[in-house]
Amino acid sequence: MAAEVLSQGGAAVTVYDAMPSVGRKFLLAGRGGLNLTHSEALPEFLTRYREAMPQLAPAISAFPPDALRAWSEALGQATFVGSSGRVFPQTFKASPLLRAWLRRLDSIGVQFALRHRWNGWDDDGRLMFQTPDGPRAVEASAVVLALGGASWPLLGSDGAWVNALAARGVAISPLKPANGGFTVAWSDVFRNRFEGHPLKSVVLSFGAHTVRGEAVITRAGIEGGAIYALSAGLREAVLHSGQATLHIALRPDLDASDLTARLSAPRGKQSLSNFLRKAAHLSPVAIGLLQEAAIASGASLASLSAASLAELINAVPVQLNGLAPIARAISTAGGISFSELDADFMIRRLPGVFAAGEMLDWEAPTGGYLLQASFATGAAAGRGVLKWLGPRDE
Repeated sequence: MAAEVLSQGGAAVTVYDAMPSVGRKFLLAGRGGLNLTHSEALPEFLTRYREAMPQLAPAISAFPPDALRAWSEALGQATFVGSSGRVFPQTFKASPLLRAWLRRLDSIGVQFALRHRWNGWDDDGRLMFQTPDGPRAVEASAVVLALGGASWPLLGSDGAWVNALAARGVAISPLKPANGGFTVAWSDVFRNRFEGHPLKSVVLSFGAHTVRGEAVITRAGIEGGAIYALSAGLREAVLHSGQATLHIALRPDLDASDLTARLSAPRGKQSLSNFLRKAAHLSPVAIGLLQEAAIASGASLASLSAASLAELINAVPVQLNGLAPIARAISTAGGISFSELDADFMIRRLPGVFAAGEMLDWEAPTGGYLLQASFATGAAAGRGVLKWLGPRDE
């Protein structure tokens, strides 16, 4: 995005990419349907960036969701608003949009240098790249770093840039997984039977925050959209205390009295699992989760009163004891501190070096917010470079 703004502003631009082809993480983002942005009103939209909202608001306001949709449509990729308010291309895929974008960039003169991995600067201030043909030094009037976080490193964003910038005195918050899963000490029986099973239409709660959605049992723990929505708070609790207790409401649309009445019916000769399946309409994985909670508490599920069982069903405690690896997280928290940047996204102690995207210290939930801020900060960095170069060219 920075390259597009720069080229349209009259600059000669080369994009250096460590991978054999560009946009690999962009393509991954669209694997299940490319969620470009969100349709909610801008004031509410901006609150999704939490502590980083003041720093990101000017860039996103200058290139808001409507502008991103218009940009996509100008590339021949019309968009639509899904039932959740999320915005997608009509094709629902990333590849047609990326192909059209690359054609546009080529048409306006943007050059690409692939298999160029950036390793910092040499003693003369030149950019140093490792290439298949050996080291290469490049002089540039200005640089935009858009190196991503540290999730999905096989696609290029491995966080190796941290050392190069830290060596120059740039303050960087430690990179941490965002929108990722958590580990849970499941029993072997539960893990082996329910790995990969979804918990649908549940409500997850942590502290004052509550989210309705889905979660998925993994071999090591739990992940999924509803988990990601709570992941920032859960992550900080786990990092601070070594654990966090998540509560899951398995039948959130049934109040306690209704659920208790259903569970007070005679069980007869039915097994407890069959009774819970019929009386409370619980799935096998939900019943397994109740069994896990009972085992953890040292109580027998069968010994609980109807009222206690109803209470447990809509507040199943799940003890999270760790974070899933950052390499598998959807995105990354941490990065270059905004105090290191000026209003145009230039790193103050490195004149002419700008930074954008996920390598900055912000995070956001899934739902289009990640791509929107990446596009917007890329455009802002491009404008910043043009502004910075302007007086030098006069």
